[in-house]
Amino acid sequence: MGDSEFDRDTAVTEREPGVYDADLSAGWTIVNAVNGGYLLAVVGRALAQALPHPDPFTISAHYLTASDPGPAVVRTQTVRTGRGLSTGQASLVQFEADGREVERLRVLASYGDLGALPDDVRTSAKPPVLPPVEQCFGADDAPADQRGVPGSSAIADRLWLKLDPATLGWALGEPSGTGEMRGWFGLADGRPADPLSLLLAVDALPPTAFELGLKGWVPTVELTVHVRARPVPGPLRVAISTRNLAGGFLEEDAEVWDSADRLVAQSRQLARVRLP
Repeated sequence: MGDSEFDRDTAVTEREPGVYDADLSAGWTIVNAVNGGYLLAVVGRALAQALPHPDPFTISAHYLTASDPGPAVVRTQTVRTGRGLSTGQASLVQFEADGREVERLRVLASYGDLGALPDDVRTSAKPPVLPPVEQCFGADDAPADQRGVPGSSAIADRLWLKLDPATLGWALGEPSGTGEMRGWFGLADGRPADPLSLLLAVDALPPTAFELGLKGWVPTVELTVHVRARPVPGPLRVAISTRNLAGGFLEEDAEVWDSADRLVAQSRQLARVRLP
């Protein structure tokens, strides 16, 4: 555990074997809901403590109800342990004012040791082409009366995010219709990226729905992340695309690349959108 705000806010405390207490911070909210990538990192940290392997290789979450800032409990269960991989499941729950328990998300994950993987890479994937950081734009670059979205956007203060101008038409009232979002990503306090923060990175950019001309909250239904390597120091590049919006749902496919041009994480999520 480091002293970064991300580390403090994803910390879990073991109450009993397999059961962990967490305190979901209001600092990672958007439109009054706790960000899904941050929630996955909280559960991911609990599973890293519960399982014999340190790194998430694949982690899938179903978001059942919107989470609120405040106390939460993560219950984990070890499904299988092996030499190279261990598999576990977890549920994050919160309690209503009347004491009723509500499950927020349920996770199934396989963990291993990224440092033990061979160096061989054979890929046709190519990193996204982004303008230099100084030619990209973040929340601080917008006019004061246009910053943020209705409700809380506290998460923006904890991210270092510079978006490709080609995917910012929505901010000017001229969405491109391409369903793409690209940008440079890091944590605002300079904490280096690691496998746990990659779970946040895949869900930290504005929704691709904005570039499709839609507005409002885009809640995640399901999110699966594949962590492929431990990122080297330096800013990350994140590219997200949507190819199909139908029936009020869309998919978002994300790639995260480190400063050594390595594909360090991939994800796909299904999200609900509000149609006009």
